[in-house]
Amino acid sequence: MTAKMKEWQRTMLCGTIREDNEGEIVTLNGWVQRSRNLGSIVFIWLRDRTGIVQVTFDPNVCDNAVYQLAGDLRGEYVLAVSGKVALRKKEDINEALQTGRIEVIAAKAAVLNRSETPPIYIEESGNEAESLRLKYRYLELRRPSLQKRLMIRSKVTNTIRNQMDSEGFIEVETPMLTKSTPEGARDYLVPSRVHSGTFYALPQSPQIYKQLLMVAGMERYFQIARCFRDEDGRADRQPEFTQLDMEMSYALPEDIQGVIERVFKKVLESQLNVKVELPLPRMTWKEAMEQYGSDKPDTRFNMKIINLSAIAEGCGFTVFENAVSQGSIVCAVKAEAAAERFSRKDIDALGEFVKTYHAKGLAWLIRGHDGTIRSSFSKFVKDGFMDKLIETAAVQPGDCLFMIADKTLTALSAIGQLRLRLARMLDLLDGTLYNPLWVTEFPLLEWNEEDNRYSAMHHPFTSPMDEDIDKMESDPGSVRAKAYDLVINGVEMGSGSIRIHDSQLQERIFTLLGFTHEEAWSRFGFLLEAFKYGTPPHGGFAFGIDRLMMVLTGAESLREVIAFPKIQNGTCLMMDTPSRVHQEQLDQLRIKLNP
Repeated sequence: MTAKMKEWQRTMLCGTIREDNEGEIVTLNGWVQRSRNLGSIVFIWLRDRTGIVQVTFDPNVCDNAVYQLAGDLRGEYVLAVSGKVALRKKEDINEALQTGRIEVIAAKAAVLNRSETPPIYIEESGNEAESLRLKYRYLELRRPSLQKRLMIRSKVTNTIRNQMDSEGFIEVETPMLTKSTPEGARDYLVPSRVHSGTFYALPQSPQIYKQLLMVAGMERYFQIARCFRDEDGRADRQPEFTQLDMEMSYALPEDIQGVIERVFKKVLESQLNVKVELPLPRMTWKEAMEQYGSDKPDTRFNMKIINLSAIAEGCGFTVFENAVSQGSIVCAVKAEAAAERFSRKDIDALGEFVKTYHAKGLAWLIRGHDGTIRSSFSKFVKDGFMDKLIETAAVQPGDCLFMIADKTLTALSAIGQLRLRLARMLDLLDGTLYNPLWVTEFPLLEWNEEDNRYSAMHHPFTSPMDEDIDKMESDPGSVRAKAYDLVINGVEMGSGSIRIHDSQLQERIFTLLGFTHEEAWSRFGFLLEAFKYGTPPHGGFAFGIDRLMMVLTGAESLREVIAFPKIQNGTCLMMDTPSRVHQEQLDQLRIKLNP
């Protein structure tokens, strides 16, 4: 028989006992982490979410029944124990434990529940397959590192809520059953039992609702929102995720950015003790692409992109010359003092790497410490070009230069990825450094080759820059958006924009995106209708709490900062979902499955 909890209410948490508690009688509850039976004495490590404490069962202190119980304890038994806090002998101090200078001398104990041998070790050193750990996620969550991440997450969300409240924002919950507006990622659909043949969608974001809240006059809204996207999994994606969602009336971009900056400053300084200077640095999307080859640049290391197009014309190397003549680009990154780091095999592997980002190939130049030049293209160029190249790119003895010639965005994106690959190879990424910055003035639209039409780079409710509105029909690809992303260490934390608040302008955007008037009103008529009734100018922002937690805790995957995550194909191994349902449920929904 296990003991009744009423008789064993704890008075302290395991990890909180200190030397100041010497002599106190305490009652503890927790799991048995490990036990050592020396015959004349039994030592137990008792664990709860605050830490571990050593409990000593001495037959000279506790009665025989309690001592026998201690000898029968196994890992993960749930135990209640009462005893006196004592200082350890100097030679027994364990500095690895926060409680390592004390122990609890047990007088009484009771098993609250027994445990079978767990399929995974409840220790940080456990190296079981991820599939096994996720199947028994409730056991893996007993590990202190995962518990710590969830406790930090709780503190972070409380910090965010308090900061948003201090800024005058009102928390409003928006519906989870909403309308499907397929534009971007796929929706998760929920069939309606009452209205046969119709479906709700789970929200990809509360975007439309928060704009309607601005129409309603709430002026400053926020929500810690659950969102859903039916997209392929990656390390930084989950089918369901959490974000801080906010919207603000009568605001300029810098007003919204200022609110978010103060939230991040509060979080980073309270959780990491990182000093954050405001305002954060800003760069345009064009600058980010030209200098870093990414719209989420990692600025913890330099290695900026070098544009070589100006000197490549007439250089004699056909690959470079053709790129320039076709209006493309020749660009490079320089790995300083790395000449001895790269073997020919390494360089060939880098060439294959950039091809995965659609670049045609990689040219390279290595300047030895003695000044000698090795290159993949030197025999093809005209006299004097190599000297010009070395001067333009400031290639010093010991440096390596890697070059791509291709369509501008293709080349910049590929060399941006190469830049990050080189940084990892050369150990240039400082894990103690946090470089938040804003990327602004994104293109409003991007060309979708597959659909042969423009699509919204952010979403179709983003306002164009005032000075670019007249170019929307004549040169839509050049129109910039009042959009802004917050980036930390190469990770996009979130996106925001000033929204369109005029129904006529919104209809023009829908036309550019290929919607007919009827389609636009069918999908978004409620929004266009609302805009007729005095909609204030407004804008907003949303950032992922999960991604923020990855940055704060140094986790490599979202799965490490979410209590019950799904794997890459969207399944939950613990609950075996998605799963089939009873035919009766399908009949009620009037759904028939294809064989």
